[in-house]
Amino acid sequence: MKKFWVLFSLFILPLVFYIFLSKGIYKYSNLPILTENVINVNELESTTNVSFTNQLSIVCFLGSDINTAKGSLFNLNQTIYKRYYQKPYFQIIAVIPKSSEELYKEAIEELSAFTDISKWHFIYANVNNIETFFNSFKTPYSLNDNLYSENAYIIDMNLRLRGRKDDDDSADGKLYGYNMKSVAILKNKMKDDIDIIYYQLKKTAEKEQRRKREI
Repeated sequence: MKKFWVLFSLFILPLVFYIFLSKGIYKYSNLPILTENVINVNELESTTNVSFTNQLSIVCFLGSDINTAKGSLFNLNQTIYKRYYQKPYFQIIAVIPKSSEELYKEAIEELSAFTDISKWHFIYANVNNIETFFNSFKTPYSLNDNLYSENAYIIDMNLRLRGRKDDDDSADGKLYGYNMKSVAILKNKMKDDIDIIYYQLKKTAEKEQRRKREI
């Protein structure tokens, strides 16, 4: 019996651990692409110099009703933005109808009082452009009459919408966006998925460094 446990600890246990670890790494290193070729945000408004290219972007559609949007704005700021704004490539883009610029001044000032908002980009655009931009994400969701969406979306450096294909809480398993009204979803799902993309970026950079050393 003693010999069995010695053999088990030396050979079987490490093998089981390796299989478990390799499966975990595989899952962790692959966040599905749900939509390709979304419209670049710099096409939304001609005066903006904000772009999806070479950036990891979180996009939200706040609409024209500040009372509806304010909770979502602050949830996203506290749970996601403050965790990642010092990381490379990261930015959050808030899309707002042009007619609502004055409504958001106070909320943005309130936000900036306790947050470095340099990685927040507030883009004001006309109704048609916002709808066309949102539709390019090709999600099953829709904007409400105020052009608000309760979800925030992850767009990668190559203009692709990222999300899940095995989400337990979605009817078909696909999760296109993350409900900003739910701190739990932002913390337990969106944070994890952003971490996956940063993990992928890290592994890609390491692979490129090894390739350069071999040349």
